[in-house]
Amino acid sequence: QVQLVESGGGLVQAGGSLRLSCTASGSIFSINVMGWYRQAPGKERELVAFITSSDSTNYADSVKGRFTIARDNAKNTVYLQMNSLKPEDTAVYYCNVRARRYRFQNENDYWGQGTQVTVSS
Repeated sequence: QVQLVESGGGLVQAGGSLRLSCTASGSIFSINVMGWYRQAPGKERELVAFITSSDSTNYADSVKGRFTIARDNAKNTVYLQMNSLKPEDTAVYYCNVRARRYRFQNENDYWGQGTQVTVSS
């Protein structure tokens, strides 16, 4: 199975920065899309950003210009640099990786354990 380990969450004041990381391990043939989702209390999970194998990126409108997603393929790691944080960014952030374990197998989505990000005002 593929396992994802997240780190980098914490408490920060509005206007501050945090950098999340997520590393995939296990039996992996290839990784396609890597992304970040978040879920705040009382709200549905939403896509924050994703990055493809060709380094194309996509961001939610609410984080454009403030967050940057990047990946290090040699380390099977995806990062989310979060700048100019706002209280509304407070949520549990989940890493998601779409990967293929075997050459002729279908891709599957794998999830990290979640890391809490709290932004105070």
